[in-house]
Amino acid sequence: MRTIYLFCSLFLIQMVSAQMLVLDSKQYQVLKQNNALSGVEVIAPSSEVGTIHYTGPQGQKTGLCDCLIPLDSTFQLAMLPNDDLYSNSIHLPFNFSFYGTNYDSLYINNNGNISFSQPYFTFTAYPFPDPSFNMIAPFWADVDTRSTNGGNVWYKMNPHSIVIVWDHVGYFSMMEDKLNTFQLIISDGLDTLIPNGNNVSFCYGDMQWTSGSASGGSNGFGGSPATVGVNIGNGINYFQVGQFDAPGITFDGPYNNNDQVDFLDGQEIYFDLANTNSNIPPLVMSSGICDTIDVYTGDTLKSLNVVDFSIGISTPEIGQVLSTSITCDEPTALTYLTNSVSNEFTGFDLTFDATGVQPGLYHIQIETTDNGTPAQTVIKSIPIRVVYDANLAGINDMNVASLEVYPNPTSETLQIKGLQANDMLELFDASGKLIQAFKATNTIEQLTLPQVGFYILKCSSNSKPQTVLKLQRI
Repeated sequence: MRTIYLFCSLFLIQMVSAQMLVLDSKQYQVLKQNNALSGVEVIAPSSEVGTIHYTGPQGQKTGLCDCLIPLDSTFQLAMLPNDDLYSNSIHLPFNFSFYGTNYDSLYINNNGNISFSQPYFTFTAYPFPDPSFNMIAPFWADVDTRSTNGGNVWYKMNPHSIVIVWDHVGYFSMMEDKLNTFQLIISDGLDTLIPNGNNVSFCYGDMQWTSGSASGGSNGFGGSPATVGVNIGNGINYFQVGQFDAPGITFDGPYNNNDQVDFLDGQEIYFDLANTNSNIPPLVMSSGICDTIDVYTGDTLKSLNVVDFSIGISTPEIGQVLSTSITCDEPTALTYLTNSVSNEFTGFDLTFDATGVQPGLYHIQIETTDNGTPAQTVIKSIPIRVVYDANLAGINDMNVASLEVYPNPTSETLQIKGLQANDMLELFDASGKLIQAFKATNTIEQLTLPQVGFYILKCSSNSKPQTVLKLQRI
């Protein structure tokens, strides 16, 4: 594969040979858009930007489950706004173990990945394994930050970790109608930003696009999918989380059909790359669930007594089989449905019904084991706190219909599906105070819950009974 570099000068300087051209950025964009870069080698500029610290609004955590590190003045710019460039080599004050090989420097590549042996400009993602790339890719796709609101790539160095944030970044060519926010943390295993026993974290905010137009995409979707995963380049040490090319929440595992990018919204994915062992433990993915879930007991309104949530369990390596058990120390309260999509991915829809359950702290424990060599096991415990609240218990009983709400619990924003135009939506806090009311204009509406806690959503219209749903921000 011929290496292609980008020279960001303003003018065509010279033609060196039939295969090597020194191009300005405008000419590069024309060739890229017309799929005419094959066989052309372009000399890259230095990506040195000096030290530019973040000076925008100081970010704040939006909830207990928000794994995104808020941007502040301790973050610095990885590279100037660009298309297909990368940072200079960045020294790490710690050793990062990548399948047993220690690295003390890295490159941040604009197109949603980091690398160690060399930087990468490649804008069309490939599925893993691939012998050409040595990278960790939280979202490998054609990021373009040149437009006014096209975002930037920032990083923050800690004694035992580096945090890299692709903040509200657009896509090729200079499109900013849809923006993605995602984060990568790597560490030496000693930083508490990543749970014990792991040295890598992927974290996602709002993910709105998958593909640039030079990768066959249209309006941010279609064409060659974005790749999420890890690839060392030897065909043995790799895994995928998935490939994404469309809007929506459908996900069927790492190696099946291309998936829908909204599945990543709010996801936290942790894993350990420190060992030479190629078998990565299963990934337990639970968007918005990282702390105790509260559920109310009482029988005034059935929907207040029940909490529903989903867990996805994936084995990153192709062809492996998962064995999973789900238990609860209040077994009568827990039910779940299993959706076995493939050998590599199983979804579970869980329901904890606190009706008749005494107030107290309970636990749902998920234990999953793959059949790799050696087999790897992951255990995740989800605390459920059953409480009684007189304010919520006093809400009048009403018909509870089935609108689709996702994700619930949420870290901030959720989607309400199954609406009709002019449906009246009213959002109440846990004390019964009305805090927001509006009419639906589409079959799907977004709703932002202002702070951590429980809410009641009422939906009413002239053509159907009133619907009452319990929402939770965590």
